Amino acid sequence: MERKQKRQKYQLKISSITENLEIIREFVRNLAIRAGFNDEISDQIVLAVDEACTNVIKHAHHYDARRLIELSVFIDKEKMKIIITDKGKGFDIKSLPRPDIKKYVHESKSGGLGIHLMRSLMDEVSFSFQPLKKNQVELVKYFRKSA
Repeated sequence: MERKQKRQKYQLKISSITENLEIIREFVRNLAIRAGFNDEISDQIVLAVDEACTNVIKHAHHYDARRLIELSVFIDKEKMKIIITDKGKGFDIKSLPRPDIKKYVHESKSGGLGIHLMRSLMDEVSFSFQPLKKNQVELVKYFRKSA
């Protein structure tokens, strides 16, 4: 698919419940395919977004269905950028220890690898936190790096 020069923006605001993760995944996957990413890269983008949204539901909103997750997706000729915004509890990203993958495998641990996974799947991952005001996760995938 030929990518257009003009920047396109798509938005989804949805209740912060795990049942809505399927809707979020479908929304992101459709946009990634439409933008021109192949199935494998589209799945990577979807997985990174799923991890970020799961973290919002679980840690920022504590499964509060009254809270909203906002996804803003920007597509231009160079990249797809997804910004996930919430108004929940933030955290200090620098306080998270770097995961010891061998220890996780050896001890059969689960959980705690979401941010590491996002960083390994996407070209850029950044966080900004203003607790109870606005928290954002920005995920970027470049077309040239996935071709």
